[in-house]
Amino acid sequence: MGSDSKVMVVDDEMIVVERLQEHLEKAGFTVEGFTESQAAMDRLAESSFQVVVTDLKMKGPDGLEILHFAKQAHPATQVIIITGYASMDASREAEYSGVFDFITKPFNLPAIASMVKKAAKKASRLESRSGS
Repeated sequence: MGSDSKVMVVDDEMIVVERLQEHLEKAGFTVEGFTESQAAMDRLAESSFQVVVTDLKMKGPDGLEILHFAKQAHPATQVIIITGYASMDASREAEYSGVFDFITKPFNLPAIASMVKKAAKKASRLESRSGS
């Protein structure tokens, strides 16, 4: 995976966005970070990303809304949800909506990078099948 893999990071805590963005860029991804979920959804409306890493609970659209929007706009996009509040209802809805995986806070940066690599590979396979 290289610079052709675009990743979006969405979390209302700037420190989380900065740490993830820095670590994923070192792993070879092109990363755009957002602390406002509505701005992230606006960006998803105009550009596709192979992977979206989003917090579950945020002001404005939450992680499930971002998951739904990303999958509708770009079906090959893989979404990873980060949460400190894993509820069974949110987990079931995310599974039903096609979430790639859940990560609970506090998280391990190398583990997230590894998961993003797997998600990007899956997105690439789906993109090549659909011809987009």
